[in-house]
Amino acid sequence: MNLNLRNAIIHNVSGNSQDELKDTIVDAIQNGEEKMLPGLGVLFEVIWKNSSEEDKIEMLHTLENGLK
Repeated sequence: MNLNLRNAIIHNVSGNSQDELKDTIVDAIQNGEEKMLPGLGVLFEVIWKNSSEEDKIEMLHTLENGLK
C-alpha cells in the first residue's frame, strides 16, 4: 500500500472517539466499497500492533472461525 494513503487514513481517524471509529468501520463493511477496504486494513494494523499476544491469538481464533 502507498505510504501516503496509509498516512492519510491514519490522519483521518486520529483523535476520533470510539463511536466515530465504530461508524467508520460499520460504514466500510456495510457499503462493501473496495475503496474503504485499505482503511480497514490500516485500522487492523493499528489494532494488531497495539495488542497483547493473548489478544492476537483471540483475533486469529475469531478470524479462523469466521472463515469456516
